[in-house]
Amino acid sequence: MKKIFISDCEGPISKNDNAFELAKHFIPNGDKIFSLVSKYDDILVEVLNKPNYVAGGTLKFILPFLKAYGVTDRKMREFSAKNLILIKNSKNTIQHTRRTAGSYIVSTSYEHYIAALCNALDFPFENTYCTRVSLDTDPISETQKVALKKIADEIAQIPMIYFPETVYSLKDFSDRDQESLERLNEIFWTQILNIGFEKLFSEVIPVGGSQKAEAVEDAVKRMSTVLEDAMYVGDSITDTDAFELVRANGGLTVSFNGNHYATRNAEIAVLSEDNTVLAILFDAFCKQGRQKTLRLVEKWNHESLRSSNVETSLIERLFRFYPNKLPKTQIVTAENMGIVSKESSEFRKKVRGESIGGLG
Repeated sequence: MKKIFISDCEGPISKNDNAFELAKHFIPNGDKIFSLVSKYDDILVEVLNKPNYVAGGTLKFILPFLKAYGVTDRKMREFSAKNLILIKNSKNTIQHTRRTAGSYIVSTSYEHYIAALCNALDFPFENTYCTRVSLDTDPISETQKVALKKIADEIAQIPMIYFPETVYSLKDFSDRDQESLERLNEIFWTQILNIGFEKLFSEVIPVGGSQKAEAVEDAVKRMSTVLEDAMYVGDSITDTDAFELVRANGGLTVSFNGNHYATRNAEIAVLSEDNTVLAILFDAFCKQGRQKTLRLVEKWNHESLRSSNVETSLIERLFRFYPNKLPKTQIVTAENMGIVSKESSEFRKKVRGESIGGLG
């Protein structure tokens, strides 16, 4: 069977969080609003278990506010292209995976951003899965704009919700945070819908959570291969379902600068400013399979890489960027999961910045 490389976009390939950056640029206090709504999104998935809810809903929730502040599809395209920041050697890594086998990108990002990314990478847009949306389809009235701007101002005043890993139900949050969550529920599941955005909310389906898992299955089917021959790379809560799917079926799962959602669901954790290591892992996976790739990671050093059958140009590229100490690449186990998660989360913030790196 032919191997297939499937990767999230923001994190493993680029440094951006495009939706966060759009909100910060176009909406007053948009960074604060987005960060709070992103936390709410995590809680809906991890604690409240809202039926039929898909991780990554922040990208849906923020759309009415973008419309209220005059954002159009053209502005989204132009902003995305202008502000795209790639992880070092992303283009080389993606080109290698395409030459070696099949290569797909599965991302929660808006299609405008993915189109800009594909242009920068010379990657076929048809080999991507992303959140499809058009802000130009339905007009917005002045009355709706005023109402949405008022709601945005209110959300910006809500204190950030504290979400420790030990929370299991709504009652485990502080009284203040419970009030905030109840208000956010009212805003997004009643108030905004009543303003006239029920159609937008029903039609926009963020590609996160179960949607990413379905995209992985579709990509594998398109390649006429099996999940056992898939390597999936992710970094956040939106990737957990895809990680579980690939791992359960014998494929290889890699967290690249992942937060704790990613590291606790992947077999390999990579902390790197250069994603050549992904090309190396995939090259090893293609040539010698999952178990030997894991053994290569267990003996991760200059000597073992030199003696492996991984393409020499990839090894040389990694060594040029890391001549002395290689990027941390390790197997995630029950014993080291806590420390790996902490180290990866901190490194993620170093690479992508505190604001973006701290998002779920």
